[in-house]
Parts: sequence; C-alpha cells; structure tokens
Amino acid sequence: MQDHAHDLTEPPFYLPQFEQAYRYIIDEYPVAPRKTAVFIPCAVRKPYSQSPSHKLFHKMFGEVFPDTDQYHVVIFGTCGTVPAELELMYPYAHYHYMLGNVRDQRIKDDFLRIETRRIAGYLEKTRFTYEKRIAYCIGIFRAAMEAAVAETRIPVEIYPTRPVIAKLYDADCPFPEGSLSMQEYLDEFRAALIRVRDA
Repeated sequence: MQDHAHDLTEPPFYLPQFEQAYRYIIDEYPVAPRKTAVFIPCAVRKPYSQSPSHKLFHKMFGEVFPDTDQYHVVIFGTCGTVPAELELMYPYAHYHYMLGNVRDQRIKDDFLRIETRRIAGYLEKTRFTYEKRIAYCIGIFRAAMEAAVAETRIPVEIYPTRPVIAKLYDADCPFPEGSLSMQEYLDEFRAALIRVRDA
C-alpha cells in the first residue's frame, strides 16, 4: 500500500485502517507456535525495532534467549496488537501518535475499551499457540493488558510488578510511573524472562 504517513496523526485506535489490519491478523495471519509470547508496547519511532526502547528490549531478548525460535514478540498499544515481524506492514509503520500527551479523558477511556478488546481477541486467537506469556508495560497499556487477561482468563505475567512501580513512583514527574527503560524495571523484566526460559 502507498505511504499515507501524513494522514495518520489521529488516534490510531479510531482509524478504520487499524481495525482492518487488526482483523487481518486475527482472522487470517498464521501465528507460528512458540514457547513464549513477549508483549511490549508500541513506540513513537517507526519501525518499532528502530526505536531506542525496542533496541534495548531486543538486545535483552537476544541475551536471554539463545534461540529466536523460543519466543515471539508482539507489539501492542495504540496500534492494536501486532506480531513484531509485521512492523513494516501498513498502517503500522505509517502513523505518528503519542497517547502519553493526551489530556482528554474520553480518548483515554476509548483507548482502554478498544485496546482491551483487541488484546483479548489476540489472546483468544493464540490461546494454544504459546505455552507462556509475559508482558512489559506500565500505565494505561498495563491497564488494557490486565483487563484483557481478566476477560479471557488467559494468564499473562505482567512486569514491572506493582511493588517495583510503587517504589519508583514519582508523583511530581509528568509520567509518574517513569519509563520502561529505567534500570530497575529492566532488571526485574530480565529476571522474569530468564525464569520463563528456564521453566
């Protein structure tokens, strides 16, 4: 498809292109079985793998898992749920949007509702595709993941854990839960990935 980057600055979760791409993934795309699914949030820089945070995460995955066939990365967030190998597919590499800057509660509520449905749909599709699932997320992305897990009853280990978030919480910061690139969050996530790998 042609590049419509200039068009896609609206909240992506409202756009029909994202619903169509999501339906393609749910209805048609064959997700290869893996021992572990690793869910990480989308990033502002596209393709996601070129963002500083994703480079950091992928470096860690490479260090923890000697074999890339052991795990499957799934991107989720304002984009919906996207197997990482589809990051260049339209519209996933063609939008620019940051939910963190949004102050409108209605948009946040809509995101939570739409994203919960999309994560739940992906969890249902892949119920027997993965043996284990682990997610790395904070804030409203975490809230959507938790809601989808509650709805589907498909277990996902979610990191960082609440005690670690509480320890690092800074009410005076614009993003009080900080960033997923913070070392204490990364250390806890790495330990969890090693546990999952060795289980």
